[in-house]
Amino acid sequence: MTLLSVNVGRARAVDYTDSPVGRTGIDKRPVEGAVRIEAPGPPGVGASGLAGDDVCDLRFHGGADRAAYAFAREDMDLWERELGRELANGSFGENLTTRGVDVNNALIGERWRIGDEVVLEVTGGRIPCRTFAGFLGEKGWVKRFTRSEAGPGALLRVIVPGEVRAGDPVTVVHRPDHDVTVALLHRAATVERALLPGTLAAAEWMESGLLDLARQYAEKYAEKYASKEKEGRGEERAEKCAGA
Repeated sequence: MTLLSVNVGRARAVDYTDSPVGRTGIDKRPVEGAVRIEAPGPPGVGASGLAGDDVCDLRFHGGADRAAYAFAREDMDLWERELGRELANGSFGENLTTRGVDVNNALIGERWRIGDEVVLEVTGGRIPCRTFAGFLGEKGWVKRFTRSEAGPGALLRVIVPGEVRAGDPVTVVHRPDHDVTVALLHRAATVERALLPGTLAAAEWMESGLLDLARQYAEKYAEKYASKEKEGRGEERAEKCAGA
């Protein structure tokens, strides 16, 4: 398992973003040499975890829970064939392009060592947005990406900071004891929200935005179940009274 490239992007003004500042750093390009990666600060305040990389819309990007974004080259190759166009490393705005890493079946809370020192932890999957769609310029992109078998790629927090570079080996060093994968959490958050309460098995490691969503739906379904149970008891009492 290998890190094929480290990709960073500088902010620029575009007309396709809904970022409050009207700028985006999604256009990420591979860089040569070592790149420092470290925890950037809390969500909504911290930006990218990679030196030289800009994150502009802090509502949905950056921060400790989303310090970096990894995408598998194998999935990029699938998209190349589907779209009929070349996609260079970094084309999906990912910081880390991997080879041989099962990114989408990684468990939430799974830890990867990159090189000799850096350890990153999986926190969730990418939810596509208008900026991503505008950057790719593909019709119906948000829905296509969401429903694709290629998978969303993984959001990562920094456990041990350090330097990463193209060619570094990637090793899975820890897998938590649950079955909530990046792909499952992505499906639950986008197209099958009834699955969200079950993803709370990974609450300890989940990125904050997805965690809030999972808790919201867990509460919603708990209230719905309680209401149905109450209605059922009422009907049962009515039947008993009628038969008395």
